[in-house]
Amino acid sequence: MDDDDGLLTIGQLARRTGLPVRTLRFWSDEGAVPPAGRSASGYRLYDAAGVARVELVRTLRELGLGLDDVSRVLDGGATVAEVAEAHVAALDARIRFLKVSRAVLSTVSKRGSTAEETALMNRLARLSAAERTQIIEDFKAEVFGDLDRGRELRIDLPDDPTPEQVDAWIELAELLQDPDFRARMRVFLRLNTPVPGRPQPPGARIWWARQVVEIVAGARRDGMRPDGPDAAALVADMFRADDPAAVLASLEAGIEAGADRYRRLVAAVRGQRSAPDASAELRWLVTALRLAHPS
Repeated sequence: MDDDDGLLTIGQLARRTGLPVRTLRFWSDEGAVPPAGRSASGYRLYDAAGVARVELVRTLRELGLGLDDVSRVLDGGATVAEVAEAHVAALDARIRFLKVSRAVLSTVSKRGSTAEETALMNRLARLSAAERTQIIEDFKAEVFGDLDRGRELRIDLPDDPTPEQVDAWIELAELLQDPDFRARMRVFLRLNTPVPGRPQPPGARIWWARQVVEIVAGARRDGMRPDGPDAAALVADMFRADDPAAVLASLEAGIEAGADRYRRLVAAVRGQRSAPDASAELRWLVTALRLAHPS
């Protein structure tokens, strides 16, 4: 403190607060920490109120507020609560942006994507809610058509998605816009979707229930081969009321379409638990059916 008037020079203020002189000078130049006066030589001087103001500025800056907002609070133009509320909203938006960026980069790393693929994934990840909805509606209109199944299909990212949800959405959005995937799914759904008032399509329960997959998984764990007599007896018992050729066509259409992967991606985007990957069991079943009922 200056012995005559109890004021601190900027160097003394720096030592008192532990902040660099250049930081204090910048804050002072920006009006956040104005000096209480000047010495006879023109040097800035700060009083006890200035020391307290520096500590408040430091606190607000550490919380990420800009100097303009800090000055508004200190000058009474806004309360700390008002500025904090706006800053929380900005931080939430930034966090969502960073989560999406992390998910895209993670997917790029796992896939070894090209620059063009990276740009596409980034665009898909940052679509607006309306744009994502339009992709779903276009897919439903082309693939499900007049089928009851799919009318209520809802697939969207939450406001605060996890990286896993964003990653799943990127892959799902690519699939939904792929004309070949749409065509394969259309064939699959026509073969496997139950129609009110009609018997269940042969083989449909492979896809809409887990019982068949669980039976095959148990057989595989027991070491049963799909080309053996036990496998032939198993599939005969499983589909005794169905036409084996129709069941096989249903199964092959689903595998060709990637129906199991589609189902798991939808669940992942929604943040729901999904049944494990059943592709190995489905391929086993196809082999067993082909051998048991050669065309």
